[in-house]
Amino acid sequence: MASSTGDENDGNNILSQYSQEQVMNMGRNFAKKHDLDPELFARGAAVARAPNSFNKLAFLSHEEKEALFRETSHPWDIPPKLWQIVLSVSLCAATQGADESVINGAILFYPAYMGIGNGDERSRWLEGLVNGAPYLFCAVVSTFITDPLNKKFGRKWVIFWSCVVSCVTCFWQGFVDSHWWHLFIARAVLGAFGLGPKSATVPVYSSEAAPAAIRGALTMLWQFFTAMGIALGYVFCLAFYYVPDHGVGGGLNWRLMLGSAMLPAFFALAQIPFCPESPRWLMGKGRYKDAWESLRSIRKHDITAARDLFYQYVLLQEEEGMDMPTSQRLKELFTVRRNRNASLAAFIVTFMQQFCGINVIAYYSSSIFVQADFAEINALGASLGFGALNTVCALPAFFTIDRFGRRFLLLLTFPLMGAFLFLAGFSFWIPEDQREGRIGSICLGIYLFTVFYSFGSGVVTFPYTAECFPLYVRTLGTSLAIGNLWFWNFVLAITWPSMLDAFHPQGAFGWYAGWNFVGFFLVLYFLPETKALTLEELDEVFDVPLMEHARYQHREIIDQFKVHVLRRKNVQRQEPLYVKHKMAIKNPMWNDKPTEQFVE
Repeated sequence: MASSTGDENDGNNILSQYSQEQVMNMGRNFAKKHDLDPELFARGAAVARAPNSFNKLAFLSHEEKEALFRETSHPWDIPPKLWQIVLSVSLCAATQGADESVINGAILFYPAYMGIGNGDERSRWLEGLVNGAPYLFCAVVSTFITDPLNKKFGRKWVIFWSCVVSCVTCFWQGFVDSHWWHLFIARAVLGAFGLGPKSATVPVYSSEAAPAAIRGALTMLWQFFTAMGIALGYVFCLAFYYVPDHGVGGGLNWRLMLGSAMLPAFFALAQIPFCPESPRWLMGKGRYKDAWESLRSIRKHDITAARDLFYQYVLLQEEEGMDMPTSQRLKELFTVRRNRNASLAAFIVTFMQQFCGINVIAYYSSSIFVQADFAEINALGASLGFGALNTVCALPAFFTIDRFGRRFLLLLTFPLMGAFLFLAGFSFWIPEDQREGRIGSICLGIYLFTVFYSFGSGVVTFPYTAECFPLYVRTLGTSLAIGNLWFWNFVLAITWPSMLDAFHPQGAFGWYAGWNFVGFFLVLYFLPETKALTLEELDEVFDVPLMEHARYQHREIIDQFKVHVLRRKNVQRQEPLYVKHKMAIKNPMWNDKPTEQFVE
């Protein structure tokens, strides 16, 4: 996706092909057309043309230069409205995490009440089906409704109503009767209209609201607070474990566990109506004055808001087909090489976030720890430790995701995650008479796996899927990618109980450990880097033929091994990959009459 011009390379800026005077005239004409301040937008357009050279622009006031400098030197000095978006995004993510983990405690109780807890093959599959219901319906329903809902209602109202659904369905889960299919239906509605639309929309919303310097960190808040919500879900499970039945059929404790996930959703929906709508969505609807007011509320100074609004408009003009029908945009996701490569990359990061094995632990850790000879209450405590690590160990990614990049974090962590899953699985071979060593080794493997997941695949997936697609297919591409994530999430949830019976813990953990090593090579060969790239740079990156990218990265890792491991000094390095693929910007609207296109 295009950044907000906070850190672009001036030479790659789409406006650098025009003179400063031409660009300032564009800014004036744009402002006049939309009843905005012409001179402010003239200055903003000049800054958008040369964002790293604002100190050389004599017509900027000292206050404006100070604001531009502070944006770079203090990127988290953001206005209250943007902090409100941060809070709302955090609560939405916590809702997601709590919805995922409260089932971990409830599964110790509800199967027996619903007649699916006797351990036979049918019961194991039904148990997996009930647990995985939200993720199945995220994949088969919300994937196809999220994009049209976003187009019609906007980002913030899709998020608001999905939080309403999450509240209602979590409450509903606490009142189901003894039929397993009743709980299945409640969880299916939760996934289709609660979890699914929210999970695909929130990263796009936060990405479109964020300044470029903190775009990756703000978007990764989704996963960070999802991890915090998972930990919160375990807290709820522990808090309600000893609640007596009080005459409630099947017990009250697991009902309170499932219903408690509504609390963060309730606080989120109370915040969302007071947040500004995405300025990019408003511009897509031709509501430029509203977009200006929205952007002003989430930028510290008018000069940065004017710069961003003008530049985002420029990029909108470069994006062809904003009004394409969905069928045409869906076709172009796979027929246009730039989009096809982005779709493959998004598939890889979403598939691997699930097949690394993390949600096996998120949903079934209590059962896993019970099988490892923990008492039930101790198993929930150990699960809380997993949730706490998942949260705390995501913090380093705030400082690394925009510095070292998304691809680096994945390449670093996947092999380590595989190794520690092998450790956890193989520890089940430790004899039961060596109980302390067996428990300690299993916990060590699971906890170390969680540490590396938390600042690798855990934080990369949602920022990457939110930024890799061009704007005209962004919500469609993102919703399909997140639908892919939820589909494989469902596959994990429904198959794990039976896989555990068939392969035993050693084989089941070993299966997902092996996929982490597969993920390393998928990322190495087919995943371009996206950190801090402008629209034209992303187009260039994703337009490289897939096999050319794979050959280059294969040679590159061999060269890196020779240089950094074998310490060879005479290694002949390759020419940078994208030098041969400089994008020629050819837009007749801009090239023919650059200063007149904004005039009615």
